[in-house]
Amino acid sequence: MPKEAEIRTFTSGMNHNCIIILGPTASGKTKLAVETARACNGEIISIDSRQVYKKLDIGTGKDLHEYEEIPYHLIDLVEPALRYNVHAFAHDFYNAFGEIRGRGKMPVLCGGTGLYFDTILKKNDLIGIPVQPVLRSFLEKRSREELLDMVDSYKYQGTYRFDTSSTKRLIRAIEILGYLKTNAVPVTPFQNLKPLIFAPKTTLEQRRKNISLRLKHRLENGMIEEARGLLEQGVSHEQLQYFGLEYKFLSLFLQNKINMEQLYVQLETAIHQYAKRQMTWWRKMEREGYKINWVENKNQIANILNNEMQ
Repeated sequence: MPKEAEIRTFTSGMNHNCIIILGPTASGKTKLAVETARACNGEIISIDSRQVYKKLDIGTGKDLHEYEEIPYHLIDLVEPALRYNVHAFAHDFYNAFGEIRGRGKMPVLCGGTGLYFDTILKKNDLIGIPVQPVLRSFLEKRSREELLDMVDSYKYQGTYRFDTSSTKRLIRAIEILGYLKTNAVPVTPFQNLKPLIFAPKTTLEQRRKNISLRLKHRLENGMIEEARGLLEQGVSHEQLQYFGLEYKFLSLFLQNKINMEQLYVQLETAIHQYAKRQMTWWRKMEREGYKINWVENKNQIANILNNEMQ
C-alpha cells in the first residue's frame, strides 16, 4: 500500500477531479471519507439533504467529532425553519467544489442522498430554473389529479423527462415547464465532475445490525431531547415531520400518538426501508454506467488509487 505522501502526489495527477464515498445509512461512510481525505490532502463535501440544517445533529448523524482536523462543507448551512432544496444545494455544492479545487485539494464527496448525487453527476441544467414561492403556494392547494392535468397541458418538446411520482416533484415540474414556456434553459456554470466512486461493502445482516444498534444508542443519548428542544425553539410539528425518518417519528412520540416501544419499532423499520431504497439507487447508478468500487477498508481505496496511476 502506498504511503500517505505518495497518495497525495498521485491523486493530484489523476484523471479524476473528485472522490465520492456513497452508500446506505449506517454503512460507515463518514469514517471512510475522513480516512480518504486525510490520505489524499482532501476536504469533505457532505451530500446529505438533512445535514445542511443547523441543530439537527443526532437525528441526522452528523458525528462531527469523526472529522477531527479534516475541513468539511455543506453542514449546518440553514436554520430548521427554512426550506432547503436541490437548487440551493447545487449552488452551494459548486461553490464549495470550486473553492477546494482552487486550493489545490481533493474534494471528497460523502453522503447518501441519491437525488443530490444525481443532480451533480448528471449536470442537470434545469435546477438553474428559479423557485417561484407564490406559484408553489398556489399549487400546494391543488390535488394530485389537477397537478397531473397541468403537467399534461404543457406541450414541451425538449429532451428532459420529468418525475411525477410525488406532489413535490409535480409542483417542480410545473414550475419548470411554465418557465420554459417563455424562457430558454439557463446556462449554469457547473463544472464537469470526473469522480472516482467508492462505497463501503457490508452485508445486509451487518447493515441491519448497525442500524438497530445506532438507533438504540441515539435514543438513549439525546435524540428525543434534541427533537423536544427544536419544538421549544419554535419549530412546529409539521416542520419536524418534514425532515422525515427520525424526526417524523419523534414528532409522533412527543405528541403522544405512539409510545416508546412503537417509536423504536416503527422507526427501526422505516430506516431499514430507507437503506433498501438507497441501495436501489446505487444499483441504478451502476446500470447507468457509473463504476462503484465496493470496498471493505481504506487500504483497498489506496490500492485502487495507486492502480489509477499505472
